[in-house]
Amino acid sequence: MAALTAAAVVAIGFLAYQASANAPATLAPKPEASSSSPAAAGHPEPKGKKDPLAVPASSGAGMRVVYALDDRRVWLVDAKNKPTRTFRVTPSTVSALPGTYEVTSRSGTVTGSDGVPIEHVVRFATTDDVAIGFSAAQDGSTEPGRTLKAGGVRMSRADGNAVWTFATVGTKVVVVR
Repeated sequence: MAALTAAAVVAIGFLAYQASANAPATLAPKPEASSSSPAAAGHPEPKGKKDPLAVPASSGAGMRVVYALDDRRVWLVDAKNKPTRTFRVTPSTVSALPGTYEVTSRSGTVTGSDGVPIEHVVRFATTDDVAIGFSAAQDGSTEPGRTLKAGGVRMSRADGNAVWTFATVGTKVVVVR
């Protein structure tokens, strides 16, 4: 009986070794980063591996709201440069130029230039005599009306509430391309 058990253990061990030797590399655990990795050696990450949700490097440092025009995305960044929230937005017909601004005024509820009741309006710039600011439609829509000259950057009500809580008057807003 002992001989049979020993033979079974040896056979199972041999089969386990064969299976692990032929396993695809994608199942193997990833090696931990070491000082010999390209990133640790000061080399940039290969193109195509950039995190699409990462805060744009050109947006500065410190507590700020970052608005990327081309990505139609906003980040709320804390004083330690860590994003606390990011979300997609829908701009209106007039946008702020890239640069650094400050929140200049806020309104709890108003009627947008498209006639839609909006809330949590956070204004930070003026372009061609049009106030630019973040807001959320009270009906939950995220698409602003297409009036000729409007500067609203629409978002969901939950995201609008987050911006309202985060961006008080004087908070830095950085607009990047």
